[in-house]
Amino acid sequence: MSKNLIVDEETKGKRFDVVATEMLPMLSRAYVHVLIEGKRVLLNDHQEKAGYKLRMGDVISTDFNAKEIDQIADIDLPIIYEDDNVLVVNKPEGIISHSRGRYWNEPSVASFVRQKTAATGYDPVAGPSVGADGRAGIVHRLDRATSGVMICAKNQQTLSFLQKQFSQRKVKKTYMAVVTGHLDPEEAAIDMPIERNPKAPATFRVGANGKPSVTVYHVETKGKTDDLVRLEPTTGRTHQLRVHLTHQDHPIVGDVLYDGAPADRLFLHALSLEITLPGGERKTFTAPLPKVFKSRVV
Repeated sequence: MSKNLIVDEETKGKRFDVVATEMLPMLSRAYVHVLIEGKRVLLNDHQEKAGYKLRMGDVISTDFNAKEIDQIADIDLPIIYEDDNVLVVNKPEGIISHSRGRYWNEPSVASFVRQKTAATGYDPVAGPSVGADGRAGIVHRLDRATSGVMICAKNQQTLSFLQKQFSQRKVKKTYMAVVTGHLDPEEAAIDMPIERNPKAPATFRVGANGKPSVTVYHVETKGKTDDLVRLEPTTGRTHQLRVHLTHQDHPIVGDVLYDGAPADRLFLHALSLEITLPGGERKTFTAPLPKVFKSRVV
């Protein structure tokens, strides 16, 4: 059932997303942003920016029904570790970390966290704290095409505690990748700043105006045409590993964004994550390397 609101004296001048949230009180403003990006909330039958200042007579419309929150299909993800505060999963390639835009109702790691916390009566998606923006308990992201270890929070206190470690670089992350060609030297640190690519805004590149970015690599296996490489980023820039390796003329196999050799998947896997849990225990979580990585390097 569609729902409409005509802007009047009381609502004119307000932000589009603020009034849209008032129309959908069961959702946070950030979750409404997801609907706006997905064209589920319209202004005068068109998509509009969330920050648009409303004018008299504007019409906000939505066909969103609160029941749809529960229509995201349940999924099962391999659980590496779970306690009262955290959930650590082995994310398969092809699964998104959290929904956004037109993917707002696609099963994700975030929706899996919501499934796991629903039995406790805690709703991290619709609730006001963890995941109010559709990122239920998501501490850090892995790209859709990347597999491996992801740690998620079951409550707001844990979310803040874990995210602080990421921002302060107190987390040790190890990845494995298959790259085209042979890296020389076989062990080194790539210290090059990364910036958004203005010619292709969905991608990044090495650039003088970028943010400091460091990746330590070590060739584990040298095949005939490809290398299996261990990667340890000390910074956490978007697409950092992919950009650094492409800049070395050794793109990750299957990386369609950065001219990687064609393959059935992106050959990038988050192998392990070392982090301190609430209570002070330092733990390392590992997701086994998919067999296809080693069979690729022969």
